[in-house]
Amino acid sequence: MSLARIAVIGVATVAALGAGLLAMQLSSSKPQEPVIITAAPAQPPIRLVDVLVTKKEVPMGSAVTGTLGWQKWPEDGVGPDLILKAAKPNAVDEFNGAIARQSFFAGEPVRESKLIRPDHGFLSAILDEGKRAVAVRISAETAAGGFILPNDHVDVIMTRRAASADGKGERVSTETVLRNLRVLAVDQSVQEQDGQKVVVGQTATLEVDPSQAEALTAAQQIADRLVLSLRSLADSVPGSPGYARFLLEQEKAQRNKIRVVRYGRIDDVTTSQ
Repeated sequence: MSLARIAVIGVATVAALGAGLLAMQLSSSKPQEPVIITAAPAQPPIRLVDVLVTKKEVPMGSAVTGTLGWQKWPEDGVGPDLILKAAKPNAVDEFNGAIARQSFFAGEPVRESKLIRPDHGFLSAILDEGKRAVAVRISAETAAGGFILPNDHVDVIMTRRAASADGKGERVSTETVLRNLRVLAVDQSVQEQDGQKVVVGQTATLEVDPSQAEALTAAQQIADRLVLSLRSLADSVPGSPGYARFLLEQEKAQRNKIRVVRYGRIDDVTTSQ
C-alpha cells in the first residue's frame, strides 16, 4: 500500500473519531431552561362614585333646571364639598330650579355653595358678608364707553362746579371718592352675553361696605357728575400682582388726608407727601 493512501485513511479515521466525540457531547449536554417573561403586577381597581355634575354650561345667574345629572368620579378625587349620590340620592330633584351663584362648565362637579335656592334673592346671595349694593346712574360717557361689565372693578370719580374765590367765575373740582368697587350688575344684567353686542346700561350696581354706601349716596346728591373709571384686573383682585400696591396707596391716602374746617365749611385736603 502506498504512503499517500495510508495518510488519507489516517486523516479519515481521525475525522470520524472527532465527529463521534462531538456528537456524544451534544447529546449529553443539558437542555437550556426556558425564559419565562412575567407580566407586570396588576394595578388595584379604581373605585368610582356617582357625583352630581352639570351636563352643560350654566352661566352665572341662570337656573340649573334640567342641567343636573350623575357622573362616575374617582373616589380619591372627591372633595368634601361635592354632592354624592350615596349621601343625597334625590339631589337632582332637590336642586332643580336653583340659581347658579357662579358659572359652571359642562361636566363640572356641583358644589352646594355655588347654588342659590329659588326662594332666596340672587343679588343678596352674591354679596359678600358685610357688603351692600348701591345703584349709580351711568351713561356711555361716564362708564368707560359702555365697556364696564359685571365683576369688573371701578373707581368712582366725582366732579363738582363751584364759584371761584373771587366770585367772578367758577371752578371745577374732581375727586376720587371711592376706589376698587366691584360691579355687581349693569341694569338687570349680571353677566356678559357671549356673542352679543354690549348694550350700554343706565344703572350700575356697585358692591360697597356700609360707610362707602353712605359716601356714595352723599356724592350722588352733591356731585354734578359721577364717573366710573375702569380698573385693571391686575391691581383690583386680591392675589393679583398690583393689589398690594393698591392697599399701600389706600393707606397712604388716608394717612395724608387732613380735614380743614373754615367758616363752617368742611374740606378734606390730601397733602403731597
